[in-house]
Amino acid sequence: MGLSWQQGPLSQGSIGRFLVPEPLPQRLLYVEPLRRRMRVRFGGVWIADSEHVLLLFEPGRYPVAYFTQADISPKVLERSEHTTQHPDLGLTAWYSIKAGGQHATRAAWQHFDLPSYAAELRERIAFAWRAMDAYEEDERILGHAADSYHRIDIRQSSRNLVVRHQDRVIAHTKRPLVLDESGFAPRWHVLRADIDESALTFVEHQTFCPYKGLCSYYDIGDARLAAWSYREAYSEVGRISGLVSFEPDIVSVQLDGVQLRLEPGQTVIPHGPDRELTVAEARPRP
Repeated sequence: MGLSWQQGPLSQGSIGRFLVPEPLPQRLLYVEPLRRRMRVRFGGVWIADSEHVLLLFEPGRYPVAYFTQADISPKVLERSEHTTQHPDLGLTAWYSIKAGGQHATRAAWQHFDLPSYAAELRERIAFAWRAMDAYEEDERILGHAADSYHRIDIRQSSRNLVVRHQDRVIAHTKRPLVLDESGFAPRWHVLRADIDESALTFVEHQTFCPYKGLCSYYDIGDARLAAWSYREAYSEVGRISGLVSFEPDIVSVQLDGVQLRLEPGQTVIPHGPDRELTVAEARPRP
């Protein structure tokens, strides 16, 4: 989650509200300077390098990075006949990219009929991340441009956490870690020493989080995908590596005797087409 995704303040599922006398428009777009050096690589060639990227936040989407044309290598963009209509930003033209002997269709876009209030985006190009390798300085950023409003805090707790499925105790701990992530329900992680691991059945299903890494899943009896683990979490959240968290809408998770339930909008929304990454790409960063 961030400014415009999941339950962020600019998302359509926001859990808060702006204290203003008049209702705000249902769709609010927000743009700001990234203030970081961002580079784009394609076909083994650097095709963009900028310290003047703008991030666009719009409801229900991850932040999108827009580059000035001057910061993109000449002759790598090829205008296609394909166009789309953005609900707020007007006519959108699409480009193919050729570099390093490789070619990708519909790999970048530009808004050509911008309203006056969106003048900052004029003559700027955005890249489709599923086709590119994007970097901040020398570190690759997977999934989408990093959202500066996304935050993760991990805290040690001594609260009593019990996980059950039917009549079986799956986990019991008084030393869980709680991970609080912007806009999501708190997620409680349990050391494997406090889990009956014979109840967990590893399944061939994985998802990817650009902030935590590659996530693996477990069935518990007939409860599908009831538990998960970031077995090699990114170093920034390394405290949860190897620990297991349980889905309170699938199995019983009680905290100090109180049954946990997800509030509306707190279910994780599957990642979109910009997350078509291979397992190898999503491995922990060196």
